[in-house]
Amino acid sequence: MLDIMARVVEDVPAKAVTFADIRQESHASTQIIVSNGDIQRFSRATKSGAVARALVGECWGMSSSSEPLTFETCRNLLKEAITSAKANARFSRKSLDFSGVKPIEQKLSQKCKIDPANVSTEDKLNLVMALDKAQKIEDRIVNTNSVYSDSKTGFRLVNTAGSRLEWDEVRILAVVQPVAREGTRMHFNYEVKGGTAGYELAESISPEELAAECAKGAIELLSAAKPPSGSMTVIVDSDVSGLIAHEVCGHASEADEVVKKRSFLTDMVGVKVGTDLVTLIDDGTLEGIRGSFPFDSEGTRSSRTVIIEEGIFKGYLHTLETASLMGVAPTGNGRAQDYNRRIFARMTNTFFDSGDWKNDEIISETKEGLYVEKSLSGMEDVVGGGVQCSALRGYIVKNGEIAQLVRSMTLAGKVLDILKTVDAVGNELTFSGGGTCGKGEEDFIPVSTGGPIMRAQMMVGGG
Repeated sequence: MLDIMARVVEDVPAKAVTFADIRQESHASTQIIVSNGDIQRFSRATKSGAVARALVGECWGMSSSSEPLTFETCRNLLKEAITSAKANARFSRKSLDFSGVKPIEQKLSQKCKIDPANVSTEDKLNLVMALDKAQKIEDRIVNTNSVYSDSKTGFRLVNTAGSRLEWDEVRILAVVQPVAREGTRMHFNYEVKGGTAGYELAESISPEELAAECAKGAIELLSAAKPPSGSMTVIVDSDVSGLIAHEVCGHASEADEVVKKRSFLTDMVGVKVGTDLVTLIDDGTLEGIRGSFPFDSEGTRSSRTVIIEEGIFKGYLHTLETASLMGVAPTGNGRAQDYNRRIFARMTNTFFDSGDWKNDEIISETKEGLYVEKSLSGMEDVVGGGVQCSALRGYIVKNGEIAQLVRSMTLAGKVLDILKTVDAVGNELTFSGGGTCGKGEEDFIPVSTGGPIMRAQMMVGGG
């Protein structure tokens, strides 16, 4: 298959296009959803297809197909992409320079002890049923929900720079979400385990430890108080700090927004945007983390990109196109949901880097504030620089000690205001097991967030 793709690309006249590539994908996945002991979904899906892209001047043409990839279909895809690019280029005023793209020839297979494709359907179903059953620890648990999914995607990519690549990505995900009720009060809790790994990750899960403990957390929230509101000192756990990293500067650092001047971080390289304790990283090379991969959808190696270093904004997340426009090296952040979607600048694993504080020291040296755990959702204003994140629960902190449990709340503020108040960062990094990021209308990709415990000033609301 790779030889066929390479032959088609090699036949393209050098002067016909600025750049061209062909990417083929084959995807297989399993998903099992169980609620209250009943199977709600049990699906196994496969799909495959290919996409050809051509760049003429500054204009892209793209053509995709799910037909078997013969030499003829491959050649037709690239021909259609070139025709489209040339039609658009009639109105082009400039050209992009991709001469710096270096060829890579490599074949990589993800390290997996147990390929999920070799695990029986029965074993996967037994795991989900055990997770669901373990949540039912008492009558106040009125609803149990469990999810298992695995996916394996194989990629082949060639381009006119001379790259010849083959790699695969395997991901596992398990989720439990019990719901507790007492009288008119109802609360849920959740736990997630996942990453780039084989079925050995699923086998490492203890239903009692994961699901039963999660159910206890849901019951505890039944007696949680209303959270305080207003501007206050907030300590966020690694899960919430990761969500803030993703929403606060992650999206605004995606260079396709910057080149259009739709990001509040446009022209901010070299500017002080936070305290010296703030270092923000996007790293697609972390082993075992959900948002990791060897190459992006353009064949650029994934990398560790420093977005903010000790409070100074350092740079953006780039595709081949945005790197050319801004005169920098691509960062391996050109990602597409699949072969039928366009490539955007996207995050991978985004997090604030660790600091020097011990976690218990941050709490013990907080006279009064709120300790917040478990992220729920987030929204960002990429243009204006505002952010809003919701979390599942928190604890009142008084005189350096954890006090009363409070229920879900919202954290909000201006990004630069928050980062300039960070005064304590923990020395431990942890990452979420699951995560999906959307951009555009539907373009969802696997990502992960995480980081250390952090302390800053934020607006809190909820009830």
